[in-house]
Amino acid sequence: MRTRALVRAALVAAIASAAWPVLAQSYPSRPVRIVVPFAAGGSTDAMARIVGQKMAEGLGQPVVIENRPGAAGGLGSEQVARSPADGYTLLMATTSTHAILPVANPRLGYDAVKDFAPVGLVARAPNVLVVGPGLGVGSVDELLKLARSRPAQLTFASSGTGSITHLVGELFAASGGIKAMHVPYKTGVQALPDVASGQVAFQFDSITWTVPQARAGKLRALAVTGPTRSPLAPDLPTVAESGLPGFEGITWFGFVAPAATPPDALARLGAELSRALANPEVREKLAAQGAEAATGQPQELSRLMREDGAKWAKVIRDAGVKFE
Repeated sequence: MRTRALVRAALVAAIASAAWPVLAQSYPSRPVRIVVPFAAGGSTDAMARIVGQKMAEGLGQPVVIENRPGAAGGLGSEQVARSPADGYTLLMATTSTHAILPVANPRLGYDAVKDFAPVGLVARAPNVLVVGPGLGVGSVDELLKLARSRPAQLTFASSGTGSITHLVGELFAASGGIKAMHVPYKTGVQALPDVASGQVAFQFDSITWTVPQARAGKLRALAVTGPTRSPLAPDLPTVAESGLPGFEGITWFGFVAPAATPPDALARLGAELSRALANPEVREKLAAQGAEAATGQPQELSRLMREDGAKWAKVIRDAGVKFE
């Protein structure tokens, strides 16, 4: 009897051991949710849907987009940080949620590094420096000379205090050795009439709407904030090549999961993300949103979160930015 019991136990153990790879291979067995911490209809939402749809094909399961706007992206980010770490919930993280908010809000409900595991970098998007046609400047150098001739008299617009467009403006002022007063708006588009008329001197904002406005003659585009020229406006120089070497102020987007997500699930998600981003149609659709597709590498996303966190913390500190 004892021998039979031992044989039976050994058989059960062997079956269980053989089942583990099958269980691992069964992931995912239900839909994967991507939380976008901003409202539907924006560029972040659009990019998550573009990439999520292509990932669903490889995963063999639907990828569902869930918008959770609020607190400049903090609300949805906190929700994901507290979600089950089972590989079925991701967050579309951005420069705002994982580099700026952690510095700006000491009472933030999550730790941008400890509470998340990187899945991969999705895309990078530059901003564009624009001025009104009547300001009389046609280059970065001319704008800086004008600002120096009018100490602390020029103003610049942004899509809100602490936004990436605000901090890029502060970085520009510091890098160029000028003084400029920040004028926040609810959105960058709302600032258009004041920048176009010259009431506000300059503005950094999304390439997707600034370049069309410049081509229509309502604004004058001077430079892009990425490390290289943008395919959407190859005639525009970078700020760095326009006299401020090393200047860069991009918005990046990436997928992260709750910190304790199983490595096998992270690897599968990362592989499908890389596969999706290599697809020409996906890359073309991301470009239409003003973004350059990345390669989906988690190491690159981790580096950006770490380095940009330190970078924008210094800008906030040096400029004396106050958050409400």
